[in-house]
Amino acid sequence: MTMVRTPAGAVTRAPAAPPPARRRSVPGRIRLITGVTVVSLALLFAALAAGGSSAREGLRVIGRDAGPQVVATAGLYLALSDMDAQVANALVMGKDYPQQRQEATKAYDKRRAEAGAALLKAYELSLDDEAERTTVRSILDGLGRYDMLAGQALLLDEKAGHAAGPPPEEVVRTYREATDLMRQVLLPQAYNLTLENGTIVRATYDEKALWVPLWRAVVVVTGLIALGCLIWLQVFLARRFRRVFGPALVVATVTTAVALGFGVHVLGQDEQALRTAKNTGFDSVLTLAKARAISNSMQGDQSRALLDEERADTYKHTYFDKSLSLVFYDVGNLDAYHDQVTAGSTNFLGMLGPELVGSQGHAVFRAYQAFQTEDEKFRALVDEKRTNEAVAARVGPVTGAFTAYDDALKALAGTHQGVLARATAQGEGALDDLWRLLPYAIGAIGLLVIAGVWPRLKEYR
Repeated sequence: MTMVRTPAGAVTRAPAAPPPARRRSVPGRIRLITGVTVVSLALLFAALAAGGSSAREGLRVIGRDAGPQVVATAGLYLALSDMDAQVANALVMGKDYPQQRQEATKAYDKRRAEAGAALLKAYELSLDDEAERTTVRSILDGLGRYDMLAGQALLLDEKAGHAAGPPPEEVVRTYREATDLMRQVLLPQAYNLTLENGTIVRATYDEKALWVPLWRAVVVVTGLIALGCLIWLQVFLARRFRRVFGPALVVATVTTAVALGFGVHVLGQDEQALRTAKNTGFDSVLTLAKARAISNSMQGDQSRALLDEERADTYKHTYFDKSLSLVFYDVGNLDAYHDQVTAGSTNFLGMLGPELVGSQGHAVFRAYQAFQTEDEKFRALVDEKRTNEAVAARVGPVTGAFTAYDDALKALAGTHQGVLARATAQGEGALDDLWRLLPYAIGAIGLLVIAGVWPRLKEYR
C-alpha cells in the first residue's frame, strides 16, 4: 500500500490496487465448470430414469397386462370352437356311447363358462374402444342364441334315442342352424377380436423397441459428456492450483463411469428382455392358442361329417383347409396331404411352422402325424359307408390321437409362457437393481463433487 500526501500536508493511505482480473475470474470459472458438470450429471441420470421407465412400461404391457389378457381372449376362439365340436360329438354318439356323450356335454358346459370369462376379459381390455365393445356384445348375443339352438338339438337328439351315427333330420336341421351361426358369425368375430386386441401389444412393442435403444444411446452420450466435464474440472483445478488430482473428484469420476456402465448394461438387458418376451414368448403363446382353436375345430369337422351326410364333403374340405393353415404342404387334396404328413417332410410352413423346432416342436409334429394318420383311417371308413366303425374310430383312436396332439401343443405353449414370464421378471429385476442403486449414486457423486470443489473456492474467501 502506498502513502499519499494531501495538499494540506496530511499523509493518507492510498487504496490497494485491485487484484488481477485473472485471479478474480478463477472462482467464477470453477463455478461455471462445476455447474456444467452438475447439469451433465443430471442429464445422465434423467436419461437413465426415462429409459428405465420406458422399458418397464413395455415389460408391464407385454408380460403382465395386455399380453396375458390378449392370450386369454384368444382362448375365446378355442372355447367357442370346442363348444361346437362337443355338441357334434354328443349328437353323433347317440344312445350307444352314454358315458362319452355325458363327457361331451360336460365339456360343452365347461367351454361355455370359459367363453363367458374370456368375453369379460375382452370387454375389460377394450377400455374406451366402442367398436371392440360392440363386437363383444355382439358375440355375447350370438352366444346366447347358439346356446339355445345347441340345447334344442341335444334335447331332440336325446328324445330320438337313435343309434350311433347320423341323428334324425329334425336334429340335423337344428344343429345346422347352430353350427352355421358359430362358424360364420361367432368364430370370425372372436378371431378378429383377438387380432384387434393384439395390436395393443404390437404397438407397445414397436414403440419401446424404438425408444429403449434410443434412450440407451442418450445415456451413453450424456454419460460421456458428464465424464468429460468431471475430467475437465479436475484438470482445471490441478493446473490452476498446481496440485495433483483431488481424490474426491477422482472417486466421483469412477462412480459416474460405473453408473454409466451399469445403466447401459441394464437398458441393454431390458431391450433383449422385451424382444424375448414379445417374439419368443407372447407371439408363440398366441400362435399356439390359435393353433389349438383351429385344431379343435378340425376334430369337430370329423364329427360333423358323420352327423350331416349332406354336408360331409363340405366338412371334409374345411378340415383340409384348416390342416393346410396349420402345417402347409403344396398339395391339392386331403389324401395327398395325408401322404405328405406321413412322409414327415421337415420343411414346415404354415401357422405351426416356426414353432416346430427343438425337441418339443418335433414332439408336436409327431403327435400331429399320429392324428392325421388316424384321420386317414377314419376317412376310409366314412367313404366306405361303414358308419358304426367310423363312429367307433372317432370316439376311440381318433379322439385319443387328438388328445395327445392337443396335450403336446399345451406343453409347448407352457414352455413359451415360461419364457415370457422369465423375460419379464429378468427385465424388471434388472430395473429394480438400477432403481435401488441410482439414488445412492446420485447422492454420492453430488457429495464428492462438493468435496472436491468447495476447498478450492474457500481459498478465495
